[in-house]
Amino acid sequence: MKKMLALVAMLAACAWVQAEECLTVGDSVGAFNVVDVTGPSAGEKLCYRCQYGNRPVVTVFARKMTPEVASLTKEIDTVVGSNSDKKMAAFVVMLTDQPETVESTLKTVAKEQGIKNTPLTTFDGNAGPANYKLAQDSEVTVMMWVKGKVAVNKSFKAGELTKDTVAASVKDTAKILN
Repeated sequence: MKKMLALVAMLAACAWVQAEECLTVGDSVGAFNVVDVTGPSAGEKLCYRCQYGNRPVVTVFARKMTPEVASLTKEIDTVVGSNSDKKMAAFVVMLTDQPETVESTLKTVAKEQGIKNTPLTTFDGNAGPANYKLAQDSEVTVMMWVKGKVAVNKSFKAGELTKDTVAASVKDTAKILN
């Protein structure tokens, strides 16, 4: 009986720790600052979460700029451009302990992919904004919110962001475009 209770307590503790790992649907999204690299405020530190307010927003948090992240960014950028009437917005956040080292890569990706509606930004710190509780074992997190509340939060470990998961993430934008 004691072993059973210990096992239940351990499982409950693990579930609680896992629940603390990331925001879930319905949670509020907080403010955080990034440095805009390719957007309308290039070179400035700002809070896109604050600027976009209650609008439908897609944020891609990435620890590496891979071809798959570039593809996802291009696809999301196209959706944003097609939904300007709904005031949809998006931004990509590169999580890094050395933000200045990825700026040229972000500028190249924006130019090569023709990204026009989605600022590529940097966040100083590989863990990301503390209040977002990003999964530390994920390479990419796609978070979507509207009216400041999470509607979609998907994390992808290395190798999990594929053509199919990019397509599914793009399809998920319908959840924030009422």
